[in-house]
Amino acid sequence: MIRIERRERTAVVHFDRGEKLNAFNQPLIQRLTQVAREFEVDHEIQSIVLTGTPRAFSSGMDLDDEMWHMPDATDLERRETYYSGVRLCDAWERLPQVTIAAIDGMAVGAGVALALACDWRVAAQDAYLYVPEALVGINLQWGALPRLITLVGPARAKRICLLCEKLDADQAMAWGLLEEVAPAGAAVESALELASAVNRQPDVAVRMIKEAINATSHALHRATSFADADQSQLSGGFAAARAARDVFLNR
Repeated sequence: MIRIERRERTAVVHFDRGEKLNAFNQPLIQRLTQVAREFEVDHEIQSIVLTGTPRAFSSGMDLDDEMWHMPDATDLERRETYYSGVRLCDAWERLPQVTIAAIDGMAVGAGVALALACDWRVAAQDAYLYVPEALVGINLQWGALPRLITLVGPARAKRICLLCEKLDADQAMAWGLLEEVAPAGAAVESALELASAVNRQPDVAVRMIKEAINATSHALHRATSFADADQSQLSGGFAAARAARDVFLNR
């Protein structure tokens, strides 16, 4: 599911589940988390481009994933599974390298959450971002909500999460969710240009500056989202949420 290219001081991490428009399931989440933790101690790579497939960055969380169907799991096992995405995004946000999400096709729900955990986002002109969690009766989790608010402000965050409107690349750029809009099919190439510019800077300075900016801008992120997976597990079990998922899956 993971292919890593090393281009001098840049790594390009391709993730491709091979089905369901790159929807996240537990094996993909665990593998991407492991990749981030391996790069955390890499002193050669200074920038990382994270991308899905030409068809989709990710269509979000797989609604057939085991997290939705765990009748025999203990409470602790269930909670551990619900927090797997939180750990994934934390691992990518914590990386000392500059990280750039290159988005082709779509970034939906959990796909948006992972992209928000990166430092920068580049999307192809024909790509879009979409947060439909409210349509299935749950909150936006994976620690994504405070990251979203930091980028776009509270009013636009409410509109994105409550109205579930698809944002095309130009609107996402105007709202502050993207750093660049690339020609169709060229998101990775544009991300690599940004990465190359980063690589020309002294490596220690890059890491110190990134850490300082994150420490300042993210100071309250953990405090305001520490229970988001618990909230998702709770709300996802409501009768209204189960009914909403049925409608969403069958529309």
